[in-house]
Amino acid sequence: MRTIKSFLIGIITFINIAVILFIGFGTLTVINSPRIIIKYRPFKRSLHKFSNLIGDLTVKSLAISIQFLHQKRWEFIIENEVSMDEWYLATSNHASWGDVFCVLAATNFKAPLFKIFMKKDLWWLPPVFLANVTLNMPFVNRHSKQQLEKNPNLRKLDYQNTIASCKRFERQPTTIFSFAEGTRNNPKKHAEQNSPYKNLLAPKIGGIALGLSAVPKIDYLLDFTIVYKSKKRSFWDFCIGDLSDVKVFVKKLRIPESLKRRDYLNDPSYRTEFRDWLDNVWVEKDKLIDSVNF
Repeated sequence: MRTIKSFLIGIITFINIAVILFIGFGTLTVINSPRIIIKYRPFKRSLHKFSNLIGDLTVKSLAISIQFLHQKRWEFIIENEVSMDEWYLATSNHASWGDVFCVLAATNFKAPLFKIFMKKDLWWLPPVFLANVTLNMPFVNRHSKQQLEKNPNLRKLDYQNTIASCKRFERQPTTIFSFAEGTRNNPKKHAEQNSPYKNLLAPKIGGIALGLSAVPKIDYLLDFTIVYKSKKRSFWDFCIGDLSDVKVFVKKLRIPESLKRRDYLNDPSYRTEFRDWLDNVWVEKDKLIDSVNF
């Protein structure tokens, strides 16, 4: 009986997510259509603000409906006050397909809508493509070491493209978000990487360091730590509610002045200092995960 019930909840949750995203992105597509012919900058800024509102309402709808279907409340623990009027850099540990829903919901209507770095090779997925077009969420390339060794110019080109994409975020308060681990953590990846952290993969600094270089108005890092009661991690596990016992911790950390307004690509000392700082953040995150009880 429980299996049948879980299956039905999973199907309903999946349909619910699809319908809400369809309505949200459909609305965004319609209201952003005038951008094709109207290039007036104040109009585009107003449209961007309205698009962010639609995005926030879509997140709110997803969070409320998923928690209602699963009959469980996600627990958000925010240590410091956050504001819709500030610029933020944000990152989180990454363990499940459900992570993005949790982090978006945690600061929904508390901090500016996330601008998430998305893998360019996923552009063909409708939600990813529409997020890029209507919400200005930037694409980033993920190159292997072999590709970069073969063509070092790829790193410079990616850097320039990312900086250009992020410059528009200076116009109004924004939260630039990237999963620093770069991929979902699981035992196999953890072992292959020989991670120095018990519960985490080692963070990659490229995405968030680039975001900081591109937007000098950013003063704080929002550090999200997601802890699930269950050891399950698939998207289907999320849909059937097995990941709904979750705690999301949010720390607002001031970014050292020594790390701001510097060139990530051409300054090796900056990369070293940024990595040292983020490693310290990861040490505290690892300890926090160990301390959480349900």
